[in-house]
Amino acid sequence: MLLLRVPASAGQTIAERYPSLPSTRGLAIEFATAPDGSTELRVVLTADERREVFNPLIADVATTAHATEGPVEALTAAIERFEHWRHLLQSIRDTGLSEEARRGLFGELIVLRDHLCPVLPPQEAVSGWRGPMGANQDFELATCAIEVKTGTGRSPRSIVIASERQLDDTGTDHLLLAHLSLDERRGGSGESLNAVVDSLREASPSAAVRAELDDLLIRAGYLSEHRHLYDELRYTVRGTDFWHVTDDFPRITEADLRPGVGGCRYRISTVGLDQYGVSAQRVASIVKGEA
Repeated sequence: MLLLRVPASAGQTIAERYPSLPSTRGLAIEFATAPDGSTELRVVLTADERREVFNPLIADVATTAHATEGPVEALTAAIERFEHWRHLLQSIRDTGLSEEARRGLFGELIVLRDHLCPVLPPQEAVSGWRGPMGANQDFELATCAIEVKTGTGRSPRSIVIASERQLDDTGTDHLLLAHLSLDERRGGSGESLNAVVDSLREASPSAAVRAELDDLLIRAGYLSEHRHLYDELRYTVRGTDFWHVTDDFPRITEADLRPGVGGCRYRISTVGLDQYGVSAQRVASIVKGEA
């Protein structure tokens, strides 16, 4: 159980703001009054079937609450973060991740395994995977950030960018956009999502690295209870493109928007991106800080 204790006045404010608290199968969040009269917000496990998710969830909720400045803000952040997890768990339910989500997760794991792990210490490579944490880019490293897109077309005409921050290079020396073109089919000689997960787990040199990887996989919605669903589809990487996002790269950033405008989702055409293309070897140099 996770327990957050705040003054009664803060608890009253939040109770009025949230007359009903979210819950989901196997997990609940609830108010209680401590013996000294203060308010407790408790996150509790109500069914063993969610035990795999519970520790990452409460760690995430606690970290989010701790990053705030006051008791009301802490409780608000905790409830909203629990709601985030509730939506995640409801979205996968008994059918697991959607085919689009599986494809996207596969692409991120391929970049981690084939492009980052060979050139970085394992702990640094795994810790740099920030997509499951809701970061602006899928990978945030000391030397660069990488946003990964995955599709089944050999030569995509356009790529969907989910927000005005996704291709914003503020705070990083280099921003790379990767696109993996996949052949996707049932059966065949490609790799399943389970196979690439297993290969990363087996390559983890320590229990700590594997534990962090497993935590991130859970945050991405990959749960062991759905593992039997992920032996199919199989994927073969037909091609990988990397582009260096520089000042004149076609994109929309926060600085381009008028005040009050946000949540910008848009497409960029791949026509004309050749001038920004970088090789896998160049990517390795950037990742290692040798650029």
